[in-house]
Order: sequence, then structure tokens, then C-alpha cells
Amino acid sequence: MLNHLSSLLPIAEVAQTTGKLGGGETDQLVWARQLQALSLVFHIPLVCFGIAFPTMVLFTEGLYLRTGDLHYKRLAKRWSKVIIIFFAVGVVTGTILTFEFGILWPNFMATFGDVFGLGFGLEGFAFFTEAIFVAIYVYGWDRLPKKVHFWSGVPMAVAGVIGATMILAVNGWMNDPKGFDVVNNQIVNINPWRALFNDFFWHELAHMYLAGYVVVGFLVASVYAVAWLRGDRSRYVRTAMIIPLTFAALVAPVQVIVGDWAAREVATDQPVKLAAMEGLGKTQEGAPFTIGGLYDKDTNQVEGGVAIPKMLSLLAFHDPNATVEGLDSVPADDRPGPVNTVRYSFHVMVGIGTLLALLGAWFVFAWWRKRSLPETKWFYRAVAVSGVLAVIALEAGWIVTEVGRQPWIAYNVMRVADAVTQADGISVLYGFGIVVYIGLAAMVAWLLRRLAKNAEHLKEDQPESEVSS
Repeated sequence: MLNHLSSLLPIAEVAQTTGKLGGGETDQLVWARQLQALSLVFHIPLVCFGIAFPTMVLFTEGLYLRTGDLHYKRLAKRWSKVIIIFFAVGVVTGTILTFEFGILWPNFMATFGDVFGLGFGLEGFAFFTEAIFVAIYVYGWDRLPKKVHFWSGVPMAVAGVIGATMILAVNGWMNDPKGFDVVNNQIVNINPWRALFNDFFWHELAHMYLAGYVVVGFLVASVYAVAWLRGDRSRYVRTAMIIPLTFAALVAPVQVIVGDWAAREVATDQPVKLAAMEGLGKTQEGAPFTIGGLYDKDTNQVEGGVAIPKMLSLLAFHDPNATVEGLDSVPADDRPGPVNTVRYSFHVMVGIGTLLALLGAWFVFAWWRKRSLPETKWFYRAVAVSGVLAVIALEAGWIVTEVGRQPWIAYNVMRVADAVTQADGISVLYGFGIVVYIGLAAMVAWLLRRLAKNAEHLKEDQPESEVSS
């Protein structure tokens, strides 16, 4: 397992997380990074559905059990079919990601597999539990007693959250490697629990958990907002829009607060990532926040932007005169890159997140005043595009997390170039991956369109026996 450790630096350097582990860069690095990025871009929205959608479906079924309103049953039942579609696709993409860790980054897995492997093991148990109860829940409609069916969905929701939690724990460890020592070039004193519950775990978990509700809430609501704009003003569509929109609207402002917490943790523990997020070239007191412009690596500063004095210091440390480390605090080879990719991804995430929070506030204010949705078409147009915007913000946030950690696969311990495979043929796998993901996307689109076409709105006087379809 540790046969790749011959390239470890002395214990004192690695134990203080200043060493650099690994073998050496290969020509496969660019292709490996692109393939891993492709898989993550496709898989991450599915994680959001695993986190948030079962809870929304159970909430809707709970409304049916409490009120007896068949609209809620039809809605929960139809949404449960969406759960199984996304779960099935998530199985494929998750399996691909599992193989990619071993194929693309063998030195990383061989060196640190014993440290964070517990997280993958627990995620596996959560996955099988989720699979069992997804099947029971979806196929248990009208076959199980009503309350038994409802409670069969609870393990499904819990397992989805646990599985995502373990993956986030591993990602947090990559940003904050803990739970091991190095003695005589060997990994020893492994503490897998310390590794999993690292300092980055908590804010990553909160940020992603809330992101799940923001993404799923606005994405589902956007589907019914489009139907509303096309003239379908039925109670079914109105209810189907209000429920996910309520979840998203309540969570979005909290996400802004958690985002501030996460950014301050990054400022403290990964200052170079923060510098890349803002394109801050030089360490300085009262650092400005620059809007627009492009970072120029030759001048090591943003050209053409509008700087707001001291704003970055205020945002990062809540002190307008605080010192913020710049990209010049480390050698050029240790800087994230491309900087403009990190910087604009961060701005996109923050900008869209702010707009979605304002949209949620608009909905909450209108509901609080009149107990109804806003009357203007601009509200429904905004909701209609909010789903796509939420997904873009999600992807941008993960670009900040992953690209901003470069050039490290384990922060300040092992470089990505030292973890990558020495084997050839990754470009072929990349091409194969594109074909697979295009096929999966087409299949999901076809299944969802078929499900939508088969949907018949529940009439006010429709008997329950007709809701079993």
C-alpha cells in the first residue's frame, strides 16, 4: 500500500505539512485533470438531489397525510419517480468517479488510502442503504400502509445525506490534510476520524448541504414557473412551484452567511486560494476588492478592474485594515491556476448567490403580505431562469474549491503532478467519458420529458383510486 513512499521528504517537513510528496509530472496531467473535472461537473448536481430532494418529497407526502389533499399525493408520487431517475444516473457517475481515483491518481490513493479510506467505506454503506429504501419507497406507493410508506422514505433521505457527508469529509481532508504522521518515510499514527472530521469539513458540509436545497429548490420551481408562463395556472402547478421555492427561499439567505464563514476559513488556512479568488498579487494591509478586469500574471495584478478600497480585508477578516496575503507570498509554481478561472468562478458564485437570495426574499415578502405569489410576470420569469443559474453557481463554487487548491491534490503535502498516473491513454478515456456523459444527459432528458408528458393534473373531484397511476 505504501510502496510509493520512497519519494517522501523528511519527516519534519511532511509532518508540518510543508513537504511535497510524490513522483513527478507526466504528460497525462492535463488529460487527467480534464477527465476528473468532466466527471465532477456531471456528478455534483446529482449529489444535490440526493441531499435535498428526498426531504422535499417526504415533506409533500406529509402534507398529504395531514390534509388528505390528493394534489400532494400526486405531486410526491411523481417526484419520487424523479428521485429514482437521478439515483440511477448517480450510480453510474459515482462508479466512474470511484474508478477514476484509482486510475488517474494511483500515487495519491496508495499513499493516503489508509488515512481517508474510512470515508469511502462509510459512503459505500450509505449508498447501499439508500438504494434499498429508494426501491421500497418508489414501489411501495399504494402497496404499503400510508404511514409505513412515509417512514420508509426517512432512511432514504438520511442515507443520501450521510453518503454526501463522507465524500465532503474526504474533500475537506484534501484541503486540510490531518490524521497521520510520517516516520522514516512511512505513514504512521493514522487517525481516520481526525482525518475525516478535519477543520475544513464543517464549513464544506454546511455550504454544500444548503447548496443542495438552493439548487434543487430553484431548479424544480423553475420547471413549474415555465408551465405557469405558458398558461397553466392549475392548482397542481401552483403547489408544485411553491413547495420547492419555499425551501430555496428560506435557505438562500442562510447560504450567504455560511459562504462568509467559508471564505474567512479559506482566508486563514488557504490564503493563496483567497488571493487567487480576488486576483490579489501583492500582500498588503487594507486590501481592495476588485470588480471586473483580468489578472495578468506578468504584472501580478488585475488590469482594468474597479477597486473598492479595503473591502477585501473587511470581507476576509472583518477588519478593513487587516493584512491579506497575496500571490507573491509563494513561489510562482505554488500558485493556483489559471487565476482568472478561479477569480471569475468565485465572482459568478457570489453574484448568482446574491441574486437568488434576493429572489427568495421577494417571494417570502409577497407571501408574508398577501399569502400569494407575486402577480408580475417578471417574478415567474426570474424563477424560470433561477434553476439554471443555481446550477451554474454550484459548478462555479466547486471550480473555486478544486482549481483554487492547485497545484496540490493534498494541500501543501502532495502535488497533483506527483499523484497522476504514469500510464498512457488518458486522452482516450477522456473522449470515452464525453460520449458516456452525453449519452447519460440525453437519457435523463428523455426520461424527464416522458414523465412530464404522461403527467395529468389532478382534478378537484378526482377520487383517490385514480391517483394510484
